[in-house]
Amino acid sequence: MMKQALIFLSFLLLCLYHCNGATLAHTPAQAPSKPEAEAPAKAQTLTPTKSPTSLPAVEPPSQVPLVQAPPHKALFAPTNVTRILEKAGGFSVFIRLLKSTSVSIQIENQLNVSNSLTIFAPTNGAFSALKPGTLNSLSTEEKVQLVQYHILPSFVSLQNFQTLSNPVRTQASNTFDYPLNITVEGSWVNISTGIVNATISATVYEDNQLAIYKVDKVLLPLGIFAPRPKPLAPAPTPVKPKKETNSSSSSSEESISPAEAAAADASEALVMRRNGVVNIGVAVIAVISMWVQF
Repeated sequence: MMKQALIFLSFLLLCLYHCNGATLAHTPAQAPSKPEAEAPAKAQTLTPTKSPTSLPAVEPPSQVPLVQAPPHKALFAPTNVTRILEKAGGFSVFIRLLKSTSVSIQIENQLNVSNSLTIFAPTNGAFSALKPGTLNSLSTEEKVQLVQYHILPSFVSLQNFQTLSNPVRTQASNTFDYPLNITVEGSWVNISTGIVNATISATVYEDNQLAIYKVDKVLLPLGIFAPRPKPLAPAPTPVKPKKETNSSSSSSEESISPAEAAAADASEALVMRRNGVVNIGVAVIAVISMWVQF
């Protein structure tokens, strides 16, 4: 019995030892499996939390070549037109004309006193399409009128061009020598000078006081490039009286002679009437004197 008990105890000890060894042998193999399974889970949870933070840093697309107006214009700081055109690019010839004619100074002075303006700015390509020597053949006054012909004395947005009445008044001399007609067809704004037809291709700058539009052609006014004769009184009218002077004088003489004759007849009749009255009076006196004597 003692031997059986010892054998049973030793067998039980071996079983316990074997079970403890198996658990110790399995636990190191399962321990690294848990971090490997959790590692990708942590990586997946971190990626969506970081991605939203990068969205507000995206900037809006640039407006080149358009120049946007500042959100709030500084007081007593007129808009610099030449600087806007330089920033937009492609208007160097028009900028040179603005400066050489001093029209740029006039624009700044007008904007400084709260006047509103609309400017049609031709591109360098529009000036290069002119005949060679066109600008050089103009006098200083004609260059001033040419630049002012591209300026309207009021602010006009793209939506309000269709409300204008033709001919549109510009800052040039008058609408007879410098007519400008503007028509709207859908989203296109067409400009006609009587010589060229231009189109607004883009908005360079716009705020509540100033609008600058890019045009594909130089606006050539009739007063400079095709002057029209002004309507005057017809010239032959003063010549007609000179040709009829002799006949009119002779007719006047003929018309005067009957009048004079009538006047002479009237005067003679008056004299005769007076003489008759006198004779009647003398006869009456003679009759009275003879009646008194009897």
